Amino acid sequence: MTSGEVLVAFHNGTHIIRLRGDVRLNLCSALEKYLDDILERPDFSNVVIDLSQAEGVDSTTLGQIAKISILCRDRFAITPTISSPNPSITRILLSMGFDQVFHIIDEPFEDPADFCQWVADAVTEDEAREQVIAAHKVLMGLNDKNKDVFKELVDCLESDRHNC
Repeated sequence: MTSGEVLVAFHNGTHIIRLRGDVRLNLCSALEKYLDDILERPDFSNVVIDLSQAEGVDSTTLGQIAKISILCRDRFAITPTISSPNPSITRILLSMGFDQVFHIIDEPFEDPADFCQWVADAVTEDEAREQVIAAHKVLMGLNDKNKDVFKELVDCLESDRHNC
């Protein structure tokens, strides 16, 4: 697997977030920073998450992606779209309840937009732990299965946070 990266573009009022390669926790600060940026823009109208070039996506990243949809739905009454032509990634999305908060399409996302790599500053261990906790709490909120799957992890990380 190739290391992951976050690419972004803006085209006709839609923010496009393309995840490429093996997307893991280390890229979540870039997703968080971009999310904060786009939700404040006056030209915001929609978001597309393009997973057509993703080889793998970890649960923390999935939590960040779910957060994007939840905030878009709460603030703007829109349901973003995920392009996921990879059947194994789509299975994960469906098993976690993403079909409740996203439009999921299985075609590759074709676009004329110019993408640039989006990076964020390095985060401390405590900041990374907080991102992991927050992302997994979002996943837990999607359905009872996720709540059962991630409860122990979140409890453990929260326990570590209080023991520091």
